[in-house]
Amino acid sequence: MKRSAPPVRKTLERVLSRAGAASRAEARRWIGMGRVRVNGKLIQTPDVWVDPDKDKVTIDGKPLRPAEKVYLLLYKPTGYVTTRRDPEGRPTVYDLVREAGAWVVPVGRLDLETSGLLIMTNDTEFGEQLTNPDWHVPKTYQAKCAGVLEDGQIERLRTGLLLNDGPTRPARVVRLRDGARHTFLEITLTEGRNRQVRRMVEAVGSKVLKLVRTAIGPIRIGDLRIGTFRPLTPGEIAELRPPKPRTAFKEQPAKRGSSRQDEQQSPGRIEGRGGPSRAR
Repeated sequence: MKRSAPPVRKTLERVLSRAGAASRAEARRWIGMGRVRVNGKLIQTPDVWVDPDKDKVTIDGKPLRPAEKVYLLLYKPTGYVTTRRDPEGRPTVYDLVREAGAWVVPVGRLDLETSGLLIMTNDTEFGEQLTNPDWHVPKTYQAKCAGVLEDGQIERLRTGLLLNDGPTRPARVVRLRDGARHTFLEITLTEGRNRQVRRMVEAVGSKVLKLVRTAIGPIRIGDLRIGTFRPLTPGEIAELRPPKPRTAFKEQPAKRGSSRQDEQQSPGRIEGRGGPSRAR
């Protein structure tokens, strides 16, 4: 005789988040405000365990039902924060996706002065996969760096650096071009620490003057205009959702040559002046 599977229990805040009703932070706030009941009982403790298949959860008296999954690709401008509310009153990425008509949260973050691609979704499991370093989802950036970097500095970026929160993984780094006083790089990481690209460049004696995230996995900016968003296609969602954790890529030995050769290998670049770069 087969034994029935044990119930899958989750904390109340996680149940609300997994259903696509709110972020875990917002769910905790709702629970504390007394908006949530379980089996008719008022619950104001977010870490109470519930069985989402058997327990009846309501918000403001309405049954909790899984929301339709929404996946958006936003081209974030500089000057926007990725938090829902900013104590300093700065604009947030939520201002840019109001027309989506659904609750979504950013997958990862881009700092105030960084522009580029940001995925926003109410599929928290999908978001956790993309941000989990074990899945090695590559993120590609183009950086304008102060000074003309030497080959040795770029090689250190490729092979890994020791930052204050530990060593970095090997990175794919391409010299796009050199100007009179700047080097333009394309950097692909398979981890996402706070301000990692900026800290890596500082660790080799330079500084990032401009930074754009141009790709997440195989998804590039393309024709998406800055400050706008579009839904991800089912094919793009499938490409971003790897079947199992992967190992980080091994960087091939750098080819020594002119910056023109490196630039020809790159799919896009940051312009010295004007708007953020677009992938060709």
